Amino acid sequence: MASKLLRAVVLGPPGSGKGTVCERIARSFGLQHLSSGQFLRESLGGGCGECPRGRSVGSAAGPAAGGPCPAHLRRGSAPLCPGACTGFPRTLGQAKALDGICELDLVISLNIPFETLKDRLSARWVHPGSGRVYNMDFNPPQVQGIDDVTGEPLVQRQDDRPEAVAARLRKYKDAAKPVIELYKSRGILHSFSGTETNKIWPYVYTLLSSKIPPVLLDKEH
Repeated sequence: MASKLLRAVVLGPPGSGKGTVCERIARSFGLQHLSSGQFLRESLGGGCGECPRGRSVGSAAGPAAGGPCPAHLRRGSAPLCPGACTGFPRTLGQAKALDGICELDLVISLNIPFETLKDRLSARWVHPGSGRVYNMDFNPPQVQGIDDVTGEPLVQRQDDRPEAVAARLRKYKDAAKPVIELYKSRGILHSFSGTETNKIWPYVYTLLSSKIPPVLLDKEH
């Protein structure tokens, strides 16, 4: 018998740690983390499989324009279909469109102070081919400016440069506000505030544990 579906989204501004939270959810609850960026890169290279069925959780992350784009976690290894990873819910209209595809059970919102986000984004460099992200303050590469895995150069995205960060965060805030209000009105929004993912994570873990059984105890991280 198929396991009960759990449809969840992790919302947060660029640099809020959505990817880290999703990776920890994957490990703790026996899920596979499929990031939207990686999925889009692979699908541009050619096709994808059928839509997955099973437990899933998505993270709304920021693409080049600074708006959210979901990454998905699920049990099993089937790839995502294109419709599950098209950059929504970026706006209220897209959130309502998502209603026509599935009904969310849970929405996690990460609230991080502006100054913290500005510092994180300005120190962030990426490997273009894989999407691997480094932070020069707390997660630097082994060799400055070089990807640990491939040895290829890292780049700083245009919208991660200090002069672009403020506008990017304002754009996210304006777009996300009605989306957050929608999920709040439905009683499925759970907000977590802080400056460090390590301090926010235990609360996220407790919330998810009330919905699906963990396969890894929090103290094992």
